[in-house]
Amino acid sequence: MHAPHPPLAPMSRTASIAAAISAITVVGVGLSLSIPLLALEMEARGISSTMIGINTAVSGIATIVVAPFIPRLVRSIGARGLLILGTIVTAASLLAFKAIPSFPLWFPLRFIFGAALCVLFVVSEFWINAVAPPERRGFIMGIYATALSVGAAAGPALLSYLGSEGWTPYVAGAAVLLAGAIPIILANGMAPSIADTSQHGVFTFLRRSPTALIAALVFGAIETSVLSFLPVYGIRLGLPETNASLLLTVAVLGNVVFQIPLGLVSDKVDRRLLLLFCSLLGAMGCFALTLLDVNSFAFLVMVFLATGIVGSLYTVGLAHMGARFHGADLAAANAAFVMLYSVGLIIGPPLAGAGMDAYNPFGFAFVIGGGLAAYALLVFVRLLMRRDGAES
Repeated sequence: MHAPHPPLAPMSRTASIAAAISAITVVGVGLSLSIPLLALEMEARGISSTMIGINTAVSGIATIVVAPFIPRLVRSIGARGLLILGTIVTAASLLAFKAIPSFPLWFPLRFIFGAALCVLFVVSEFWINAVAPPERRGFIMGIYATALSVGAAAGPALLSYLGSEGWTPYVAGAAVLLAGAIPIILANGMAPSIADTSQHGVFTFLRRSPTALIAALVFGAIETSVLSFLPVYGIRLGLPETNASLLLTVAVLGNVVFQIPLGLVSDKVDRRLLLLFCSLLGAMGCFALTLLDVNSFAFLVMVFLATGIVGSLYTVGLAHMGARFHGADLAAANAAFVMLYSVGLIIGPPLAGAGMDAYNPFGFAFVIGGGLAAYALLVFVRLLMRRDGAES
């Protein structure tokens, strides 16, 4: 393990963390505006749903391909310079989607867009994790996740106001993304740096800290599955379409509300125990959804609690990883974390969809609950196997 980055003064540290969180929040707004915008653009052009899905999946593939190279780029360009560059490329890519009429060219363009987004998330999470004081890391990660969730909720609202036609939403999205570079530009001299080189690959970190990295995979799979199928689940249980869409709003609210409180708790307890507790509660909540009346208030409460608690897997897993690694290893571990999250994005919806087809509609809840139970078992086994406080 390498020596951690020299600590900043308290005020500079706070300003540094605020800059990284502000930047990624703005990026969250731009991202959550751009993804549905691009889907609507393809739909308007008469592109099939299958091709829309394949094109969207290219972003996840880009993350898996590019993430291993990011620690080297941070060492060469610096975290601050790389974030600014990533923001510019992301904004330019979004404008290029509107400017390029040829759909086949959207595939390499989507790869570039996804690669730039990967840079933004890996570097910002490395920045926050590297600068956060150890005793408040969970709390700060909770603020980060809450800010990102709020930003993600603001994007679709902005799109609904602007509409999806013409250049306006593209220019607005690019402007919002570029605004994310402003706090980073102002944070001169506050970014963490990497002086050493990590000799470890993704699978090394997966072996050294499976509890943290598998948390990212499970959360990625569940988050995308819920976004894709929760309204469908509600409709198949008999809800009107408007009420089924409300389920997603309840799920997002749960995710926002729970991040900071559970982040605070994670600073006081063994984070592995908290991950075990949250995954078990989440699994029980998913199974409970199959027993509750979809029209009842209890069903909404269970969606709120289950999605809120499960949302902490990413936050607490990220904080747990940040406590274990430093310097180049932390940057490489962050890249592995985002890679596993992207793998979850790719595998989650097909599994949930297959479950719903096999056992309509309850297979959706059983697949998600089963995934959480399997993760809880992994954490429990790791806790039994631990030799000292640094393992897992």
